[in-house]
Amino acid sequence: MVTIADVARAAGVSPSTVSYVLSGKRSISETTRRRVHHSIRALGYRPNAGARALASSRTNVLALVVPLRADLNVPVVMQFVAATVAAARSHDHDVLLLTADEGAEGLHRVVASSLADAIIVMDVEAAEPRVPVLRELSRPAVLIGVPDDPHALTCVDLDFTAAGSDCVHHLADLGHRDVALIGPSPAVYQRGTSYAGRFLSGFRRTAASRGVEAAALACVPTYDGLRECLDGLLAGHRPVTGLVVHNEAILGPLLSELARRGLAVPRDLSVLAVCPPDVAQAQAVPLSSIDLPAVELGRLAVELAMRRLDGPAEPEVRLLPPRLTARGSTGPVVA
Repeated sequence: MVTIADVARAAGVSPSTVSYVLSGKRSISETTRRRVHHSIRALGYRPNAGARALASSRTNVLALVVPLRADLNVPVVMQFVAATVAAARSHDHDVLLLTADEGAEGLHRVVASSLADAIIVMDVEAAEPRVPVLRELSRPAVLIGVPDDPHALTCVDLDFTAAGSDCVHHLADLGHRDVALIGPSPAVYQRGTSYAGRFLSGFRRTAASRGVEAAALACVPTYDGLRECLDGLLAGHRPVTGLVVHNEAILGPLLSELARRGLAVPRDLSVLAVCPPDVAQAQAVPLSSIDLPAVELGRLAVELAMRRLDGPAEPEVRLLPPRLTARGSTGPVVA
């Protein structure tokens, strides 16, 4: 096993100099620093994680808080988790996944026990009850999601308000005047989950401005729940011609149920989804979609957390602009 003494000998410096280069606790000339790092790479030296943590007062762990509730789509959530883990590893950090719905108590526990250097929080509510604690934590915190009052917080997310608006514009530009949103489970709206409310707001506001009749339904992600939604939407005297689906779990069953009812996509009904690109492309009919950028958001959350670990950083809210990709499931209204 390569030791710090081996690195020092190869670089022509003392072991303490190697230690200072690794910890950053003393100023070392750039020439010496480069020589030490060259020796580290050449010898394949890996610092002892425990010793490094003691020296730097860091754990080299990020905590990712994502309560796994029954109404969450776990495969999509795991895309965020995987992206966060990959980004953390690029910064030589591991990820501690916290899935219990502990609220503010869970945040206090992580900080009090020094389990992690920084905290990334998902499943953010509009009236987020953890906001006061997040503002006072002695650890950097980044939210994937934006509460109504993001003052003094660092948040990243898709611009869901713009996404809801873009969906209506896309269908209206194709001539649709009767559209509907099939949204997440009723529990998601009842909990005041931020992304769902912002998307619904953008959808409704733009429908009104474009003169489009727009219904919005919360859908339990089961086949029975889906059938109930479709019964109401398709049985009226002005049945919808365009569907916006903000509920990844029902996309496959939706296409199956429409086919069972003899409805062709997009000839009889246009379908526009909000989901990760791979989910949209994996359906029986590749779906036009607003791409849910799980990889970008996970990576950005880690980058902002690391930046705050490296020194004081101003809080910021960063919203990624929506990208609408047409894949053939939306088309003009057929007279």
